[in-house]
Amino acid sequence: MRPALTFTRNILAFFGFASIAAGVFASVFFLGGWYSVASTAWEPEIVRETLIFTRENSVRRHAVDFPPAEFDNAAGLRAGARAYLDRGCVNCHGAPGAEWARFSEGLRPDPPDLKEVAKERSPAEIFWVVKNGINMTGMPSFGDAPDPELWSIAALVKKLPDLSDEDFKSLAPPPPAAPNP
Repeated sequence: MRPALTFTRNILAFFGFASIAAGVFASVFFLGGWYSVASTAWEPEIVRETLIFTRENSVRRHAVDFPPAEFDNAAGLRAGARAYLDRGCVNCHGAPGAEWARFSEGLRPDPPDLKEVAKERSPAEIFWVVKNGINMTGMPSFGDAPDPELWSIAALVKKLPDLSDEDFKSLAPPPPAAPNP
């Protein structure tokens, strides 16, 4: 047998064995419970980057709906601001002039600051995330809400980077206080 062919066969055998060994090791490590899923545990960079990459590509692939024609009109933005407050979005994501709720500090991954994320996402992607949520994060699905309400939230989120505290408060004034009996 020629030496080059033997060398190639040995290299292929080595990589085949290494691949099988890596698969067995990964199976034992992850399926055996050695990998900690605690939100306080250090997360290897490759795991974090892989999850982010997977999440972003999944949302991009599944976000196929088109916004309605009246997507970002004034009435829709007011409805979106009210729904954003009523559904508790402000608790995890904050809003201009509104603080994040303390419990959101313990969520992993951290809820994104929507004033930053909105610039990078299409209306369809925001709508899809609001409607479907994101598995293994604190983002719930609001799929039980009517689509027009979810589109109004998406419109508001797209406008968040440009809204001042006063603008947001004018869109969603606090509800009137309940009368004291």
